Amino acid sequence: MTIPDHFWVLSPADIAALLWLFGAWLGIGYLVQNPPARRPSVSLLMVNYRHEWMRQFITRQPRIFDSAILGTLREGTTFFASACLIAIGGGMALVGNPEQLRQVAGGLELGQAPAVLWQVKVITALFFVANALLKFIWSHRLFGYCAILMASVPNDMSDPLALPRAHQAAEINVTAAKSFNIGLRNIYFALAALGWLIGPAGLALTTTAVLALTWRREFASQSRNVILRNLPPIGKI
Repeated sequence: MTIPDHFWVLSPADIAALLWLFGAWLGIGYLVQNPPARRPSVSLLMVNYRHEWMRQFITRQPRIFDSAILGTLREGTTFFASACLIAIGGGMALVGNPEQLRQVAGGLELGQAPAVLWQVKVITALFFVANALLKFIWSHRLFGYCAILMASVPNDMSDPLALPRAHQAAEINVTAAKSFNIGLRNIYFALAALGWLIGPAGLALTTTAVLALTWRREFASQSRNVILRNLPPIGKI
């Protein structure tokens, strides 16, 4: 059995950089959702505020303010989903014509790699973009579910269904936000994957930069310090 020549297109350095990319992506994703108890992530802290939102929502009259907030959240998911579709279309065009990308890379003196290697590099970035698209689409749908649940919450605080339905809306809202945040991280790592266009060292460098940026925003940012002030209690409504 003859092994195709392009099977060996990835050098050991390329493979190591790829492992670092996917390891960092999986690792920071797990850390954000399962942070140390003494240092919760911004994503986890915002869960408190989402529950508090639904707690206050029960007695707010009128509820136009809440509807506007939810509409803004859905618009955000729509924007990013549309951007991902455009990026996927452009990426697929490059995969179908890798010679054009290779010529650009040659003009920038990035080396003369086989066409199949450029295809692999672009497909790697597209993997993250496609994953982000799926997360944004699901997030958009969940925010829609949340809107319906919010509409079903009785106006009367003494109604036995008011608190349970508000809790359901909060849980769906939290799940939608989780998908949205995962989508954003996928976009970050899609940008990191583009560093591979200048070689494995570039991929390792951009992956490290994105990992550090993501960690800082979740665990050491100024916004996190603000969110920690007067933090509402977590738990069921």
